[in-house]
Amino acid sequence: MVTKTGSGLECGNEWPLCHGKLIPAYTVGSMIEYTHRLFSGLAGLLSLASMYAFRRYARGQRELQVYALLTLVFVIVQGGMGALAVLQSQSAAVMALHMGFSLIAFASSVMLALGTKRWAMDGADLRAISGPPVSKAFRNLTWFTALYSYIVVYIGAYVSHTDSRGGCSGWPLCNGELIPELSGGVGIVFTHRLAALLLFILTAVLGHLAFWNHKEHRELRALGVSAVLLCLMQVFSGAAVVHTLNNERLYIFAALAHILLIAGLFGVLCYMSVRVWQLSRVSGHHFKDKGNTDWSTGP
Repeated sequence: MVTKTGSGLECGNEWPLCHGKLIPAYTVGSMIEYTHRLFSGLAGLLSLASMYAFRRYARGQRELQVYALLTLVFVIVQGGMGALAVLQSQSAAVMALHMGFSLIAFASSVMLALGTKRWAMDGADLRAISGPPVSKAFRNLTWFTALYSYIVVYIGAYVSHTDSRGGCSGWPLCNGELIPELSGGVGIVFTHRLAALLLFILTAVLGHLAFWNHKEHRELRALGVSAVLLCLMQVFSGAAVVHTLNNERLYIFAALAHILLIAGLFGVLCYMSVRVWQLSRVSGHHFKDKGNTDWSTGP
């Protein structure tokens, strides 16, 4: 919201105060910026509380403790970058990284929530593995898709921070052309579109394999379907962003939906990456199917 409304410097080059005051004067821009600061601070406090809680009450669950630590670290990192962006002007690349680090913090909190749910439902150690192992090829595809989605997010953030979103009018064509002249903002936006198209293809293939080739793992199937649906909605939200560029009120909602969906997709892909890594480590583990038949794969 801060980026889309251009409210980043509504409090001047001051942090944590706003124009020398704890409570800023009421203007829409300053309230947007100041609210962002308050919620970022609250996110930091909640992350710290989560870290303390999991270290105290879930000492045996190292996986959950790692998620809690990652959430705390990246909330602090992105908060520091946000403060630096206010105190002194930053490049578009640095501001895009600010978005990227906040996305990692969000994904870590998503993994913490999903991991906690699995722990609560199974009532067992998260290291326990049930069902046959997944292939290394599927594991590598999941990892690549998750990493690639982060790159696509960075390109999208770069589009926003270079104010290039109007480079391509119309969708799916760019300025009425299948392949436009790749210069300036047009080139940046078109690169983002091509990257997003490849991400959708990768996610669709990943979801297909997860659903049809891993029927023994209900969680993987659910994650695969969720990833495909989130990516599909992400594509349509991108189209909505393009078609609402001239309507400021509708554009804000379309842009926020676009960001929210890619954040959810990245979180799901990150958690899925951890699960396929766990399910591909066959050496020394015993896998059990629904009939409790041992699938001994260790020496």
